[in-house]
Amino acid sequence: MYNDKVVDYFMNPRNVGSLDAANGIGEVGNPRCGDVMKIYLDVDENEIIRDVKFETFGCAAAIATSSMATEMVKGMTIDEALRITNKDVASELGGLPPQKLHCSLLAEEALRAAILDYRSRRNGTRTAPVCAGCCNACTEYEEEERYIPETSRVAD
Repeated sequence: MYNDKVVDYFMNPRNVGSLDAANGIGEVGNPRCGDVMKIYLDVDENEIIRDVKFETFGCAAAIATSSMATEMVKGMTIDEALRITNKDVASELGGLPPQKLHCSLLAEEALRAAILDYRSRRNGTRTAPVCAGCCNACTEYEEEERYIPETSRVAD
């Protein structure tokens, strides 16, 4: 199901953990599959990503895409990192099964959420997460159907 590179990034994830000195933190989740990703950024005064870490609860693809996304953006400027898409992440991993592409989307969204948090902290406007219009992550993708367990459904 997974190629060797995806397996490697799952079995040997890079940049795992949190950053005490993070000045941007983004957390996203997918209620349908239960995956949750959190990305921590340490951005310098020139807006270069000095360090990046992640914490992910999820499947092999979720961990591999989180790991790859952090590898890709380390050393980039914030603007360069904003151009990273889920397709870029999946491509760098050598591809993902179609049913696992949503994991690469979570990695992209977590990165964008961390960048939004960084920018709001820098501008002194730290508030509840809202779309800043800096990308299409908030509007480009359809919302997935909410999962309701069989035991919680009401009979007709």
